[in-house]
Amino acid sequence: MHVIATAGHVDHGKSTLVRALTGMEPDRWAEERRRGMTIDLGFAWTTLPTGTTVAFVDVPGHERFVPNMLAGVGPVPAVMFVVAADEGWMPQSAEHLEALDALNVRHGLLAVTRSDLMDPELARDEALEHLAGSTLGRIRAVCVSGTTGTGLDELRGALSELVAGLPAPDVDGDIRLWVDRAFTIRGAGTVVTGTLTGGTLHVDDELELTVGGRRIRVRGLQSLGQPVESAPAVARVAVNLRGVPREAVHRGNALLTPEAWLSTRTIDVRLSRSGRTAAELVLHVGTAAVRVRVRPLGADTARLSLAQELPLRIGDRALLRDPGARRIPAGITVLDVRPPVLRRRGAASARAAELAGAEGVADGGAELRRRGLMRRDELVAMGAQVPAEAAAVAGWLVDPALLAQCSDRLAAALTEHAAENPLQPGMPLEVARQVTEMPDARLVELLLGSQLTLREGRVHLAGPVSGLPEAVRTAIATVRAELAERPFAAPAAHRLTELGLGTKQLAAAVRTGELFKIANGIYLAPGADDEAIERLRELPSPFTLSQARQALDTTRRVTVPIMELLARRGISRQLPDGTHELL
Repeated sequence: MHVIATAGHVDHGKSTLVRALTGMEPDRWAEERRRGMTIDLGFAWTTLPTGTTVAFVDVPGHERFVPNMLAGVGPVPAVMFVVAADEGWMPQSAEHLEALDALNVRHGLLAVTRSDLMDPELARDEALEHLAGSTLGRIRAVCVSGTTGTGLDELRGALSELVAGLPAPDVDGDIRLWVDRAFTIRGAGTVVTGTLTGGTLHVDDELELTVGGRRIRVRGLQSLGQPVESAPAVARVAVNLRGVPREAVHRGNALLTPEAWLSTRTIDVRLSRSGRTAAELVLHVGTAAVRVRVRPLGADTARLSLAQELPLRIGDRALLRDPGARRIPAGITVLDVRPPVLRRRGAASARAAELAGAEGVADGGAELRRRGLMRRDELVAMGAQVPAEAAAVAGWLVDPALLAQCSDRLAAALTEHAAENPLQPGMPLEVARQVTEMPDARLVELLLGSQLTLREGRVHLAGPVSGLPEAVRTAIATVRAELAERPFAAPAAHRLTELGLGTKQLAAAVRTGELFKIANGIYLAPGADDEAIERLRELPSPFTLSQARQALDTTRRVTVPIMELLARRGISRQLPDGTHELL
């Protein structure tokens, strides 16, 4: 299926033409038919000679109903622009074309209707001249009469050519269905309709409603009035929502693939026209109309602050409208849906320079380079692919250039830290995170490599462990010399203090492998545990604690923690009678 909008000021002629093409009445309300004026969106469809189905979204032409018109053309990729032969180009025609141009609609055809009332060539040529200056460019024109049927076959052929040239939709993409109608059917509940431009909807799909992020389930699905199990884009669909009250959903809401879209209230955009605009305008995107505040950044860039969140992606096209002046100042292309806060003087100009090269294309590599660091799911929700060169851990992506900068910064901080804390080599992981300004300590692990290593929860400069201060080395040498004579005669606390070995110095000695800690306050030479096992194996089994003390030539203060250490390691065990045996 293909979906096109019918635009143009001539309401009666448009509706008559759509009715003649499809055999369906696009004007849904009796008031519309009575007045010959399209007030709200109308819908109809037909099968073309090629066998292709095309659906029409008939939009109002009168200037009083421009918001409704914009809701109809917003999600639709192509247009049948209708001009009346007996009226020609009108101010409302210009406003419709201005909107289509702002939305970057590039596919369409011109239908000059009511050709039975006046020679259509003048109206056709005038309209083609106007259209040529827009994004539609040079398009095919067909002169037709919905009343007499003249030209209908040619129009059907032109429609076949138009839809054949439309780009193929991404039927595997994420769902963003802008709601254009919401109503209740007795026995079924709430039903919403819209134009599905990407992805595929299925019965029983779980979707997310933009209002409050509510999760909803597709109870039933129709396309062109018929129940279906699935509907691939592009399609007109009616979605029956399970358990959703009618008042919870309105035109301008959207049904989304869960967790696949970023809802935002601040966007940076490129304007299709440079120049001053009002500070407050209305943003029209999809079927939504949201008031925005405009902050100019550069000649053709601006920041928009939205009155409510919208699910947007980089590259989305929309337009700004000034309802008071009844004009469209500019179309917009979304450049960033997570822009940085502008606080400092000159930040707006700097941001404009940063955006100067942005093309409105979701380039994952460019986005990551610009930010340096971001969540993986956020980048994907912007519509971008994860770049192959990105470093990743714990759901974060880091640009290689930022990693190099952070690695150098941390190495310099570690050098300074080592100079200021000679007894504490390395830096706690959390401190390293703060130094590098990483949001997650696990990201620090990405910095490890040729410069940095991680040992026991501390980040070190790569290479051998830094040496101890000379005074500490001298004191440890004295302890080692005394232990060489009696390996298990651990120095008492007063002796350690006398040598200048406090808690920090002893911890550094243990870290560097100069001393072996048996228990609090008990320090021996490295390898003392292995020598204790050798001596104890010479005793008869089982042996008493007193026999162990004599074999080790030490005191009970040292013997007890040695036996507890061996028991923890599974080398010995204490028997019920209090004796010990080696296993």
